[in-house]
Amino acid sequence: MTQQRVHADGQVVVGPPKSAASCRVVGLDAETVRVLIWHHERQEEVRATAGAEWQDSGFVFTTTDGAPLRPDYLTGRFRRLMAASGLPPIRLHELQHGAATLALAAHTDLQVVHAMLGHASIVLTVDTYVSVLPEVAHEAARETARLVLNAASALGRELSV
Repeated sequence: MTQQRVHADGQVVVGPPKSAASCRVVGLDAETVRVLIWHHERQEEVRATAGAEWQDSGFVFTTTDGAPLRPDYLTGRFRRLMAASGLPPIRLHELQHGAATLALAAHTDLQVVHAMLGHASIVLTVDTYVSVLPEVAHEAARETARLVLNAASALGRELSV
C-alpha cells in the first residue's frame, strides 16, 4: 500500500504520495533490519496483550492498540528528543539533509542519493540537501593530488616544490 499521511488543519489526511518519485524502494542495512525485526517481535507481544482491542492497521509503527501513529505525534516526539539531547534544534525534515550528506561522505554515488531522496531533479538534491563535510573535502583533495602525482610519476616527471 503506497500512501502518504499528513497532519493538516487538525486532521490526519491520507492520500497518494505527492509525486511518482515519492514511490521508491528504501534500501536497509543489516543493523536496521535487525532493529526492525526486534521491533516487530515487541509489537507482536503488544498485539497479544491488546487482544480484541488490537487494530490490524498494517503499519510498522503503531500505538498500543495497533492504530497508526499520527504525523503530529512523531513531530512532537522528535522535538522532545532533540530538546533532551542538548543538541542544537533541527526540524524532523532536516534529517533528510543529514542523510544525504552522510551518504555522500560514505562515497554513495550522487545519482543514488538523488534516488534515495526521491527528487524530480538531481539539481534540487545538490543545491538543497548536499553539503560537503570537511573530512570529505580533505579526502577529495588527497585523492586528487594522488591522481596528479601518480600521472606525473607515470610520465617520468617528478613534481617538486
